[in-house]
Amino acid sequence: MAEATQSAENPSEEGMDLSINDLNAMKVIIDIASSRGAFKPNEMAVVGTTYNKLTAFLDNVTKQSEAAKASKPTGQPEA
Repeated sequence: MAEATQSAENPSEEGMDLSINDLNAMKVIIDIASSRGAFKPNEMAVVGTTYNKLTAFLDNVTKQSEAAKASKPTGQPEA
């Protein structure tokens, strides 16, 4: 009961998170929709710009994640 009351008081905390997996899914959705002709020609510039920005962001996150893994000493427990 306390959890229901708490989530009713803080609706922005529940269901409002956005993960890297969600962003990857959005990229795939844009790719599929564009391949199926879901966008009008006059919309393609905005869609393409958004797709390129999303791709660059995800590539940057991936590089940072790989760099963090590479710099972490092996055999050390996670904090």
